[in-house]
Amino acid sequence: MTTSPIERAADSFAAELARHRTERGLSKKQLATLMGFDPSYVSHVEGRRHRPTEDFARRAEAVLEASGAIWQRFREYDELRHGRSTPPHRDHPAPGQWMPPGTGLIVEREQAVLTHTHDAYHCAIRRELYNAGTEPVTRYLVRVAVDRYPNDPGRSNRHHRDHPLTFAELQLRAHRHDGGQPEPMHWRAKHDRDAFKEIWLLFENDEGRFPLYPGDRVTIEYAYRVGREKWGPWFQRAVRLPTRHLSVRLDLPTELDPQVWGVETSLSAEEGPLRRPIVREGRGDRAVFDWRTDDPPLNARYRLQWRFRSRPPESDPGGPAGSVRVRASDRMRGLGIVQRGADLLRQPSRQFDLPADEATARELVDRLCSALVRLDELHPFSKGVGIAAPQLGHAWAAAVVRPPDRAAEPVVLLNPRVVDASPDTDEQYEGCLSFFDHRGLVPRPLRIDVEHAQWDGSRIITSFEFAMARLVAHEIDHLEGRLYVDRMTPGVPLVPVEEYRETGNPWRY
Repeated sequence: MTTSPIERAADSFAAELARHRTERGLSKKQLATLMGFDPSYVSHVEGRRHRPTEDFARRAEAVLEASGAIWQRFREYDELRHGRSTPPHRDHPAPGQWMPPGTGLIVEREQAVLTHTHDAYHCAIRRELYNAGTEPVTRYLVRVAVDRYPNDPGRSNRHHRDHPLTFAELQLRAHRHDGGQPEPMHWRAKHDRDAFKEIWLLFENDEGRFPLYPGDRVTIEYAYRVGREKWGPWFQRAVRLPTRHLSVRLDLPTELDPQVWGVETSLSAEEGPLRRPIVREGRGDRAVFDWRTDDPPLNARYRLQWRFRSRPPESDPGGPAGSVRVRASDRMRGLGIVQRGADLLRQPSRQFDLPADEATARELVDRLCSALVRLDELHPFSKGVGIAAPQLGHAWAAAVVRPPDRAAEPVVLLNPRVVDASPDTDEQYEGCLSFFDHRGLVPRPLRIDVEHAQWDGSRIITSFEFAMARLVAHEIDHLEGRLYVDRMTPGVPLVPVEEYRETGNPWRY
């Protein structure tokens, strides 16, 4: 049955809401509480049973801090519903796209420069801002993220846990320019993680406050440094506000023979090469790489990457100089995870006789949960993670799934079977603990209903959607003797984990 444009727009809103809620690690109930709505209403909007209202969309945008993405999906739906389009601002038209509610900020130009020195990377960002909203702006959020080994998340996590990034070493400096003398800006930490910092730049200093009022423009600059031992070979810009011009420069030593390339992603496109080439220029002993784009879409990400061809590759930590990096599958095998090719992974699992087998079931579930804790030391698993009993060498029908929301309790599945599935499906990349050297594009239903046993032998049916539907379906396949490769479309190749670029990112819904 063909859906109407209005229905598709409402579906897009629901998917955007669910994606940002999952990324923020919130349950539907938690989001509803923060928004001041009944939990059932949030559930019904995500389930496409209720259509969004303007008030709901504004509150969701504000709570989830979605950089306007949720509001944009609502505007698209609302305009189709009323058969109209939103006229541009007469005096200051937006740069080819909508303006988010709340802040009303537009980045008219961003210039980002990263310079490599003998002991550190120095980053300087200059942004020309325009307040197209109706309220004065008193602060601006900036993010600093490092990832020493972007192709080896477990190694990177261990490195930054042992050598965390600190505010003191950043030596952050920020200034405001409005035609006169630069005004220093105070700042305040918002989030402090080992490899990630969020910082509010405040439109104030010891001399007083200088809010950015509606209709006014200002240029802000901030700079920081990160030691070379903590910075990986990448520099990323994310478009979180409507932006007219974005330019990025890498300033690297010529003696290291740098090779630079770039990739980009957006809400509507998978990762691909930069559409505009990077321009290289030699300046004495420096190699300068420039790249720019106009009117980039909201939530687009642009990542410049490089390698130094005159420098030998680093060896694996803890090993002798020149040792070969341990394969991902070998790390899993070292934790006791049964690997692809084992007969046990191709056999249907034995059903529990509950409550008679309750003690056996509880002991096995404890082992599965302990394995998930150990796995977190090797990999971030931001998409969520599951493990089935056969993967630990036990032919019982038990699995444990930890949702993408790390605050949520793991889901225990005993003797599970899928009793219903949505006809709507999508294809996204999956990995497997028993086949961790590759990722594969797997079609899955967006909703499944699963009947499973309780400890006392009674059976219940639980409905899972989106990411949890994919995770649970993956584990039930294990219990039925299937791997995700059995679900892939014939002819679609596997992707080596070294070439997979979505590690650490949630699935997109």
